[in-house]
Amino acid sequence: MTKVELATKVAFSHLGTFYSWGGDDPSGFDCSGFVIEILKSVGLLRRRFDTTSRGLFKIFENNLITEPREGCLVFYVNINEKIVHVEYCLDDTFKIGATGGGSDIKDKEDAILANAFIKVRPIESDRRLKIFVDPFGMSRQDDIA
Repeated sequence: MTKVELATKVAFSHLGTFYSWGGDDPSGFDCSGFVIEILKSVGLLRRRFDTTSRGLFKIFENNLITEPREGCLVFYVNINEKIVHVEYCLDDTFKIGATGGGSDIKDKEDAILANAFIKVRPIESDRRLKIFVDPFGMSRQDDIA
């Protein structure tokens, strides 16, 4: 199994987990906490690492790609040109991420009311500007058998 395949398997293992603002473990994730968990699971980030979606973008901004593919990250940009959200791409069409929440979602009850969970959605379902990066970069070559 390649690192990308393992990362995708880890992502799917959290499908349906509740959204929680600032969450970074299986009791509840926010968008960056979820993506960080995936990347830690395959050794791309230190075990005690934590940051925001903007912080993740800064780490991988040299790995920009033009089209989504399995294992890449999709960053969403607001009208002020700031990174505001991140999700993991399953392929060139679908993404998985902690969505539907915001700073007011702190527990399971809030998440249920807001329909805020880790979900699979089409990449194009969000109309905001998207930036794609490949956190695996050159390490993808290590996966080629």
